[in-house]
Amino acid sequence: MKKKILYIAILLLSTGLHAQTSNEGTLYVSEDTEFSTLERFNNLETGNFFNDGNTFIYNHFNNDGVIDFYNETGLTQFIGSNPQRISGGNASYFYNVLFENNSENAPFQLSGEINIAGESNFSQGIVDNDNYGGNIIFEEKAHHINTSNASHVDGYVIHYGTEDFIFPVGDQSFYRFAGTAEIQNTSSIVEAKYYLENSNEMYSQESRSDIIQVINKNEYWTIENIGETEEAFITLSWSDETTPPEILATPREETIHIVRWDETENRWIDEGGIVNSDNQTVSTMVNNFGIFTLARVDEGESLPCQISVYNAVTPNGDGVNDYFSINSESCIENISVEIYNRWGVKVFETNNYGKQGDLFDGYSRGRLTVNKDEQLPTGTYFYILKFDYESSTNKLETYKKAGYLYLNGN
Repeated sequence: MKKKILYIAILLLSTGLHAQTSNEGTLYVSEDTEFSTLERFNNLETGNFFNDGNTFIYNHFNNDGVIDFYNETGLTQFIGSNPQRISGGNASYFYNVLFENNSENAPFQLSGEINIAGESNFSQGIVDNDNYGGNIIFEEKAHHINTSNASHVDGYVIHYGTEDFIFPVGDQSFYRFAGTAEIQNTSSIVEAKYYLENSNEMYSQESRSDIIQVINKNEYWTIENIGETEEAFITLSWSDETTPPEILATPREETIHIVRWDETENRWIDEGGIVNSDNQTVSTMVNNFGIFTLARVDEGESLPCQISVYNAVTPNGDGVNDYFSINSESCIENISVEIYNRWGVKVFETNNYGKQGDLFDGYSRGRLTVNKDEQLPTGTYFYILKFDYESSTNKLETYKKAGYLYLNGN
């Protein structure tokens, strides 16, 4: 048998077309307890609603008071067959949330602010805050499930903290996520949005680094730092439904990169990219946030000489692959290399790779968050290499390459 609601001071208004459930006192839904309202739910300025149980909202929802939870157990379910407004002057704090409404493509009209600490289940129905001006915030350890073309957030999504996070963003019934990972600053607040539209009107695609051959003309993302984030790995997704075929043409691994609109240079610049064809994603480390999209690059026509990277390292002293090898035909100097483990911890960095024995041989060195001069365990790592070069048009360009590195330390 379900437990009863422990504390309740609630004002019920049921007057014809204006029927609603209004809370002006304290309403506590305890664990293993269910609370539901078929009419509009209005938490007044004096209202305090705490949900550690299971709350069902079948109509519009408004909060001008306090909505929160005590324990990590509460589930608030927005369920309906007609559009549901989620509004209010105060933020609503939920632990777990379910969105399930099949009345139309975007049945959840978010003009208020909701804050999710646990799990958001995007079962059915798009949450639209782009057209209604609301905010949806995911706390550091929050996550989402069942996100799809049929159910995601159309508009900005904010994430607090350093945890890896996939932003459940989309546009025009297409779910096109972006992700951030390995953020070090605990004050991090990142905001992301996806646009299914051509960026050219605001960010000219003709203004770009020489190495960039073709820029995605169908879509772009904004990933903004509104906290104190310095650098992070970002991930962009692609889809055959929205991403132009000229971007996705084979080969992919060496030619699909992430590009960023640089406001200082007033052009698109190459940020490199690690391609995962199985997940249909491209990832790279960035030092600046802003406007991003996918592009196709042509290294052969732009670089002053051939760059070859040998990504297998077996530091066993046999003279074969004892260190991470970059062959630049001695035409490029001052190569910057950063190497990260699978958790994004930097295990090696240098601004002058290859000089005076400054090579990665499977040991952690440099400005690190792991112990120095220890041999690293066998596994997959990834690298970022950068250098400046003079292009054919006499511009100073930055080449950035990201990829996987396989270390066998045994």
